[in-house]
This record gives sequence, C-alpha cells and structure tokens, in this order.
Amino acid sequence: MASIGTADRSYRPDIDGIRSIAILSVVLYHAGVPAITGGFTGVDIFFVISGYLIGGHIFSEVRSGSFSFLRFYQRRAKRILPAFYVVLVFTILASIFLLSPRETSIFGRSAFAATLSSSNILFWYSFNYFDPQGRFSPLLMTWSLGVEEQFYAVIPLLMVLMARLRRSWLLPVILLVCLLSF
Repeated sequence: MASIGTADRSYRPDIDGIRSIAILSVVLYHAGVPAITGGFTGVDIFFVISGYLIGGHIFSEVRSGSFSFLRFYQRRAKRILPAFYVVLVFTILASIFLLSPRETSIFGRSAFAATLSSSNILFWYSFNYFDPQGRFSPLLMTWSLGVEEQFYAVIPLLMVLMARLRRSWLLPVILLVCLLSF
C-alpha cells in the first residue's frame, strides 16, 4: 500500500472491488430492482474513489514539485471527453427524432450546460433531482460529471496555493476540508 505523499499508480484490486459494488448498485437501481435503492449511493461511492485516487495523485505531485495543471487537465480530458462526446452526439441525434420541439429546447440547454461541466447547476435550478420526472432528462447523468469536474477545477488550485503559502499545512488543511465536508 502506498503511503501518503507517494504516487503509487499500481493496480488496486480493492478499489476495483468497491467500484464493482458501486456500478452494480447503480445498474440494479436503474433496472428497477425493488430491493435495491442504492443507485445514488453508488454514485457517491464513485465520488469518494475518484477523490481519493486523483486527489492522492495531485497531492503527491504537488509535494514533489512535479504537478502541472496542463498535464493534469490533459489526462482528465483524455479520460473523460471521448466517452462524453459519444454520449452527447448520440443523445443529440436521438433528441432530434424522439423529442418534441419544447423537449428538444430543454434538452439543448442541458447539452450546452453539460459541455461546460455545469449541468448539475442547471438541473438544480430546473427541477428536483430526486423527482421521478427528472429521470426523463436524457443527460441527467451528466450532473455527476459536472460536480466532479468542478471539484477538479478547484482542488488542484487549492493544493498548489497551500503548498506555496505554507507547505507544512497542506495535509492538515486537506484533512480539515474533508472533515468539514461531512
């Protein structure tokens, strides 16, 4: 197991096991399995895993002085954007044929917001996410991507600033922020 401050990028079967539980809970929830109500919990589990893994990488690189915003966001784009664009193009094409003009207009706003990683904000103002009607929004799943990308817009900046201002406070401040988030 890697200690804090080292960038161990080796395969983690324990993390994959947790990911599989998270995926299974989301899939079974969306499949309508009556006893499974943990779809949202599965998404939360993914947030924690992502924050732990990527936050740990940022932390190690900041501590070693090798962090690069450009490299970080290139890796994020390479990982996220290809699948995002496939989903976006498919849903845009499907919306043209399946949605009414009013629904297409609403969809267009959500597609635009999703490209700016802000669909979570749009959906927050548009309707209650937990409202059953929300499930009819074709890009509703991009709310989690918006939250994640906003997190990764702020966290690297905070870590770099903290490391430059008071390097010895980096880990305590991270732990304090984690504690406050609960």
